[in-house]
Amino acid sequence: MFALTVCDHIMIAHSFKGEEFGPAQRLHGATFAVEAEFRAPKLEEPSHLLVDIGLAKTALRAALDGLDYRNLDESPEFAGQNTTTEYLAAHIHGLLAAAVKRGDLGPPGQGVTAIKVLLRESPNAWASFEAAL
Repeated sequence: MFALTVCDHIMIAHSFKGEEFGPAQRLHGATFAVEAEFRAPKLEEPSHLLVDIGLAKTALRAALDGLDYRNLDESPEFAGQNTTTEYLAAHIHGLLAAAVKRGDLGPPGQGVTAIKVLLRESPNAWASFEAAL
C-alpha cells in the first residue's frame, strides 16, 4: 500500500457538554496540526504518482477553511455535538473523501482507496480517523 501525507493546521474555539470533560466544558481554544494521509494499492502509470501533492494540500486546506478561526459552538452544522478531536478527524475525513470523489485530486487521485486523518492537539496527544473510500 502506498501512502502520501500532507499537513496543515487550524485554530478553533469550542466547549464540551458532560461532566467527564471537566474544565473543558467552558469555552476554550485549540490549535490542531492536521495530517491527511491518502492511500492506494498502486501508483498511477506512467506518472508514478499516488496523488498530486499540490492538489492534496489544496483539498486539505479547503476542508479546513470551514473550521479555521471559528467558534464551533456557534456553527449550525455542529449543533448538539461535542466537537472532540476524534469527531473532528472523522468530519475532516468526510470532506476529503468527498473531494476525492469529485476528482479534486486529479486523475491519480482516482486510485485512492483510503484516507487517514490525524489531528495532533500537542506533541503528547492526538487522535485519528481512517476508513476506506
